[in-house]
Amino acid sequence: MVGGGGRQKVASMLPYLVKTLRKEPLKPANQILPSLRRTFSLYDQINLIDSVPEGQLRFQRYSDTGFTVNGVEYEGSLLIVENKVMSWAPKNFSEITAESLSIFRILRPVPEILILGCGRHIEPVGPELHRFIRSTGMKLEAVDSRNAASTYNILNEEGRPVAAALVPYGTTPESSSTM
Repeated sequence: MVGGGGRQKVASMLPYLVKTLRKEPLKPANQILPSLRRTFSLYDQINLIDSVPEGQLRFQRYSDTGFTVNGVEYEGSLLIVENKVMSWAPKNFSEITAESLSIFRILRPVPEILILGCGRHIEPVGPELHRFIRSTGMKLEAVDSRNAASTYNILNEEGRPVAAALVPYGTTPESSSTM
């Protein structure tokens, strides 16, 4: 603990410190920002894990055809709302419509955010779907399905009201047209 004399010494140095800082331009710290590729890689490794907190849903694995949630393997697309897992009709991103998300017209309370897993690649969300999601009061996060699962895990663990709608990771724009 600094005694009274130490405080006076620090206080007496303050004008000198301020004067010095005004004269010398700030030098940038030599900190390298991590690349997004590395960030997402670490993000996935941390959040797709096997331990599941009691009473919470958690994505543990994903495959080209489905997901593992709390130790149960699901084939196909999933809709997760209020810690409930539901099979979901869209087989690819192009089949995701306001109608396929119509549960959010009647669901109360409405989740704060909807995480949309687009398959292997992020896909642009059309204006009609954007309008529908905004009309429900939710925010939208559209990402590839792998990162959607990780994001859901984080937000759900934080206790935030979150919903997820994911098509399998193996779905790509090219496979969508052939399904």
